[in-house]
Amino acid sequence: MGKKKNKGRKGPAPVYEGKVQMTREGYIFVSVEGQDDDIYVKAAKTRNALDGDIVKVAVTKDLPTRASSSAGQRGFGQDGPRKREGEVIEIVRRSGRTFVGVFHTVGAQAWVLMQAKNMPYDIEVDAEQAAALGAKRGMKVSAVVDSWGRRDYAPKGHIAEVLGFPGENNTEMHAILAEFNLPWRFEKEVEDAADAISEKIGKAELKGRADFRDTLTFTIDPADAKDFDDALSFKPLPNGNYEVGVHIADVSWYVKPGTPVDKEARERGTSVYLVDRTVPMLPEKLCNKLCSLRPHEDKLTFSVVWQLSPKAEIKSRWIGRTVINSDFRLDYDQAQSIIEAGEGQGATTALNDAILTLNKLASVLKERRMKMGAVDFDRPEMKVIVDEQGRPVDVVQKVSKESNWLIEEFMLLANRTVAEFVATDGRMNGVAAKNAKTFVYRVHDEPNTEKLESLKEFAKGFGYKMEYQLVGRDAARALNKLMAQSDGTPEEAAFKEIALRSMAKAKYSTDNIGHYGLAFDFYTHFTSPIRRYPDTMVHRLLSSYLAGGESANKSYYEGECMHASEREVVAADAERASVKYKLAEYMQSRIGQEFPGHVSGITEWGMYVELDGNHVEGMIALREMRSDWFEFDEKRYRLVGRRSRKTYRLGDPVRIRVKGAEPEQRQIDFELID
Repeated sequence: MGKKKNKGRKGPAPVYEGKVQMTREGYIFVSVEGQDDDIYVKAAKTRNALDGDIVKVAVTKDLPTRASSSAGQRGFGQDGPRKREGEVIEIVRRSGRTFVGVFHTVGAQAWVLMQAKNMPYDIEVDAEQAAALGAKRGMKVSAVVDSWGRRDYAPKGHIAEVLGFPGENNTEMHAILAEFNLPWRFEKEVEDAADAISEKIGKAELKGRADFRDTLTFTIDPADAKDFDDALSFKPLPNGNYEVGVHIADVSWYVKPGTPVDKEARERGTSVYLVDRTVPMLPEKLCNKLCSLRPHEDKLTFSVVWQLSPKAEIKSRWIGRTVINSDFRLDYDQAQSIIEAGEGQGATTALNDAILTLNKLASVLKERRMKMGAVDFDRPEMKVIVDEQGRPVDVVQKVSKESNWLIEEFMLLANRTVAEFVATDGRMNGVAAKNAKTFVYRVHDEPNTEKLESLKEFAKGFGYKMEYQLVGRDAARALNKLMAQSDGTPEEAAFKEIALRSMAKAKYSTDNIGHYGLAFDFYTHFTSPIRRYPDTMVHRLLSSYLAGGESANKSYYEGECMHASEREVVAADAERASVKYKLAEYMQSRIGQEFPGHVSGITEWGMYVELDGNHVEGMIALREMRSDWFEFDEKRYRLVGRRSRKTYRLGDPVRIRVKGAEPEQRQIDFELID
């Protein structure tokens, strides 16, 4: 290939292998594992690489730091400095991913006209193949690129699926799933394999299981939940302590490694929750029947059982396979009504006593966790309400109360207990064993100190002082104190947003570094194997180790952790895309209306505003702010008028008018009312 020019650098151009992130304009960024800075590549130097491809890229020169390295991302100018430029020298592997567009024909030629932000090139497809699938002009389809030679003027490919006509709800939701390579149905082979799994619970299934069928057991889930994968059991003990159990559907008993169901679940990685539907990780027979802990049915479970003191101190623990029979199926509102009624209000029952006691224990656990330095931003979570046709009719805030926290704290305790059990080789001393067996941990690294320092300076401008050192657990204490002091103020949301951007991303790993956000030295995901494949891996490893098995292959499981982390990110992106689509659809009927809001984001290209009340966010393009020429002050997260010196900072109250809403682009445009 010869030597590459290397402007601004000495010696031969370093070559890296990485994954392509493409922009609508045709230039790309190549992300290299283990490196914070992406490599920028001009459109003319991409060698026809496309989004998701694995490429080799030569770094040809250094660049001055830019405000943002990922074009099109909303942020505050700290999404990652653009420091290097390069050129693609080899396409190692095409992604094989699908791209969504509109089917179009010109004579005998057929094309898929692209609408995606990460695909600027239309795809030429075979007209006969398209016709055989039922594609009609104007329909949305998903297409896969098969080839793109150096001399071809456009990529060539084939239609993977006909999605329907634009604007129809199913079409648009399936388009989002296709965009992120997420299947919305199971192949017949997988469904048949699931249907063939035996429902029998006999002597063979019960062998070696602890029997909890006579212990008070219940589930607490959302009112509209269809699967119940976790249950709580409760029993007062003669010594004044309590036996508390968390019982999780024993998915790994039914789903064996290497089977069609297992392969599909592993590939999906997680269930996906779009605004109007759930795309499950497992076929319906498993998630809604065999592994759903429905009341008054014997169910196979994997459990963590503690003896807890009235002060929520762990006196003993037990982990193993069990069988349960749930006595009650409660939703969060029903459990909350018991908590709010309290002791002495009406007739007490064993269930009421259990929930009231568990709520007290959960409160102690939460308070203890916060004292240990857990980070709690308590951001409002919004939910788009849709009608039977999928049309958005309202945007409401999800409200978490004691019943939600009760479940959360005991799930956290179960996850922590399982991780600690393996990491300490079964001891309760909280010290990791030197030769701990391979395990799947849920880890969360410490926050970025430089970004916390920026937050410190930003908060100082509002009169707040972050006194602690911004490292280790002191950083968490400083953040929690800042959030407490700013609670209810206009700047609170801005502080939370910047703080969140300083935090590392949680992921799966065989290397345990603890979970910073939760303030746990040991943590895993054990409690949701119906909807998360890593939990199934945890169950399998735990079962092996409880039976005296040898340590599993670390490199294999590290690869599985990386895959699971990637699938989690993809699912989260798809979920956000569905929310953005529905919010834009919701705001279409509000174009021209005025609303109060506050500045929620500032970039070099625009100012984001979040509306008060429903938290819908839209953007005001800087070019539309015509009262002055506004410049982006990255360090202080603000816009400053060149002539008037008028400033807009994060958290500032503003009033806007809805200018436009484009569901296809998942974009809402505001204009500022001065």
